Amino acid sequence: MILYGVGLSPYVRKTLVALKEKGIAFEHQPVMPGDNSPSFRAMSPFGKIPAFSDGDFSICDSTAILTYVEAKFPENALLPADPALRAKVIWFEEFADTIVSAQVATIFWNRVVAPRFMGQDGDLAAADKAEKEGLPPVLAYLESQIPASNFLVGDMLTLADIAVVAHLVNLGYAGLEIDAATYPKLAGYVATIQARPAYIEALTAEKAMFGG
Repeated sequence: MILYGVGLSPYVRKTLVALKEKGIAFEHQPVMPGDNSPSFRAMSPFGKIPAFSDGDFSICDSTAILTYVEAKFPENALLPADPALRAKVIWFEEFADTIVSAQVATIFWNRVVAPRFMGQDGDLAAADKAEKEGLPPVLAYLESQIPASNFLVGDMLTLADIAVVAHLVNLGYAGLEIDAATYPKLAGYVATIQARPAYIEALTAEKAMFGG
């Protein structure tokens, strides 16, 4: 199995950590989004990351990849069998990939990716608006959802936790920390998930892109 994409993408990060948590052997090839090589475009027609291959099978999109992986490798499940709990995990994954992403990506792209990796001026006004107006309701909602177990669903690590934290990681790269005074449960939760060996390994590899 091969996972294609750079870890600074939260969608690649989510998939990478999930595969590690499941204990699956795979190869990671750090392909940039928009890569035009025919082999990559055969897996990802629009150049999106992550892409994934397993023998003759290939697919792109993190949710599609992990749906395949969960079905083929049910051990160390990241999706609960209980219908209600499974639905809740899917909700948090979708929430992370759309609502959380809309705010975090605006900040991360304009303050980090555009100036540092693209040689372009970021839209700092858009980043400031996302930080001051868009992000607080998202963080407040998550604060209200963190249980004592520090796992969002079913008192166990699930794809919900991996997906949510995968996006929040990029706030740190943009120089923002979750205010523990305002969001104490969320700050503790993020620290707990990031302290897992799979996350430590993934984030350590990412630091190389920042020269760290």
